[in-house]
Amino acid sequence: MAGLIPQGFIDDLLARTDVVEVVGERVQLKKAGKSYVGLCPFHQENSPSFNVIPDKQFYHCFGCGASGSALKFLMEFDRLPFPEAVEQLASRLALEVPREGGNQSPHERRERQRREQAREEGVNLLEAAADFYRQRLTEPAAQPAREYLEGRGLSREVMRDFGIGFAPQGWEHLKHHLSKLGVSEEVQIEYGLLIHHEESGRRYDRFRDRVMFPIRDWKGRTIAFGGRVMGDAKPKYLNSPETPVFHKGRELYGLYEAREANRKLERMLIVEGYMDVVALAQYGIRNACATLGTATSEEHLKRLYRLVDEVVFCFDGDKAGRQAARRALETVLDVMIDGRQARFLFLPEGEDPDSLVRSEGQEAFEKRVTCASGLSEFLFEQAAEGRDLKRMEQLERFVTQALEWISRVPEGVLRSLLLKELERRSGLERERLDAMLVERAAARDAQQARLRQHQQLRQSHSAAPAGNRLEGGSLNEPQGGDWSSLDAMADAGFGEQDAEGWQPEDWAPPSEAGGASGGRSRPAAASHGAARKTSPRHSVSMLTRLLHLLVHEPQLVAELPASDEWIEGAGEPADSEDVRLLVEVVRLLKAGRYRSPQVLLAHFLGTAQGPRLEQLAARELLIPREVRSEELKGLVEHCQHQLARTSPEAEYQALLAKEKQGEKLSAEEKQRLMALLMQLATRR
Repeated sequence: MAGLIPQGFIDDLLARTDVVEVVGERVQLKKAGKSYVGLCPFHQENSPSFNVIPDKQFYHCFGCGASGSALKFLMEFDRLPFPEAVEQLASRLALEVPREGGNQSPHERRERQRREQAREEGVNLLEAAADFYRQRLTEPAAQPAREYLEGRGLSREVMRDFGIGFAPQGWEHLKHHLSKLGVSEEVQIEYGLLIHHEESGRRYDRFRDRVMFPIRDWKGRTIAFGGRVMGDAKPKYLNSPETPVFHKGRELYGLYEAREANRKLERMLIVEGYMDVVALAQYGIRNACATLGTATSEEHLKRLYRLVDEVVFCFDGDKAGRQAARRALETVLDVMIDGRQARFLFLPEGEDPDSLVRSEGQEAFEKRVTCASGLSEFLFEQAAEGRDLKRMEQLERFVTQALEWISRVPEGVLRSLLLKELERRSGLERERLDAMLVERAAARDAQQARLRQHQQLRQSHSAAPAGNRLEGGSLNEPQGGDWSSLDAMADAGFGEQDAEGWQPEDWAPPSEAGGASGGRSRPAAASHGAARKTSPRHSVSMLTRLLHLLVHEPQLVAELPASDEWIEGAGEPADSEDVRLLVEVVRLLKAGRYRSPQVLLAHFLGTAQGPRLEQLAARELLIPREVRSEELKGLVEHCQHQLARTSPEAEYQALLAKEKQGEKLSAEEKQRLMALLMQLATRR
């Protein structure tokens, strides 16, 4: 018996779970006053009688009487036993489900109790830290912070509503304050308030001499912080790291405050930073939120569309802003069920929401929002960008791109209207467009199947015993030299050719690219596609792949090794342009200064490397979003294996091992062994 789940854990789990999110992932809900309504999933009905009430965190059907909490809903809808339903809710919050009694050892019980105690301390210490920062803002030492906030036009009321505070100078103010409250330093580190310096062993405050913005969950509890410097120090913004209660990809700054200020929210703005949200609130626009150093995700949009029917994306009007808008368009398409709207607002060059609302006021800014481009207008504008639709080849690419996006819109009225508009703009018959959509859907299903196969191959390789995976410093090839499954993936492609000649074949699984796992080279006859990949048109260097990924997904830098030595295994000279560019990009991203593509591009504007990065940013990243992290890991692993295989140490050890096993070295090998010995001795 695994043991009972503590009631305290269940209570805490339900307190941290939003029933609207859980139900909304399985039932189409529409906001109606303070509730959400939809067709009951537990009985047949034509008019909605199923209600989800966020204030009370339960659901109730007036037709069949079904009701309960988020946990009860999972048990009934997904037909899960109680323990599995708890596990599923806990996995959403990255929590481990504790057990009482059962077959747990004393060590396991002590470890569980330690984790529970740490979690309880964590929930309390974040609010204690927020109180500490707010109190420090009132002290004489915070005069520069108060002047900074007042200079941005913020009133005390707005500062109070958003809980703005101040982290004083010094290394251990918060640490000592929380320690006096009985919070251990280990828990402070776990929840992102302290930094542990490995080399010196020091532990010190993460936030120092910064204006502090508490990040709150949907219930108003502080779960993280963002800190902004008042001068020119770097990084300008510093966010809490991922913790047991904070996940950047799910949370939105200002969402709780927007819900508190508007009981009947109808529209939400997505802006870039904390100050944009707060400045708009100061001018009476209290329906804005911001992502936390990441691009807007599907998870963000699902949360917003459970609250409102209209989302407006707010971007700078420059090239980088339009590229970010294009990525937002591609994200929002999948959640555009009937009744939802998406708009795209582009600000004048050099302006952001903070500066613009202060210069032109609330009424003028809200007029801009009302006149923002609708989804259909922006979709067709982007599909036609840079293309002369009077030329047949360019028109074909326009139709292909538009169809790719329309195919991602769920079935419904919006999708039909988009197809009707595409029919008008292209002159193609509707029957032909429908047939092309069917073909595209079949191709996408096949692609997903191939990707799943590829992931299974990678997982099976990772799970294999080390002796089976590594031999002589390199990876073994598939049994019998059968590379056909991976070849089929690359040969089939992942979409249509775009206007710049970027082919789907430019992306291949990491385990395939040039022996990307560091394995033996493949036989020349292994695939008819191998020769094609060596052609200049389809040959994409390892460095290009890495740069392309990081430009589009800067947050993936967190998954790179601490040392940059692996870049040496990319197969190009250390002084090459792309090597220097990759090293610089990685350095900037690791410093935390440039965590969005547009800001990264702005850094290189006017430099020799700028056009190279702009070209990569403009080039669509055809790798499916769900495997981009795996792709980066595979590329890095390849570089590491290549580096290990070609390093003097590895080569020396391989030759030495060969000699020790009784094999005779050739004259060339003996000469090479002596040269390596001299080289290594010189290094030492």
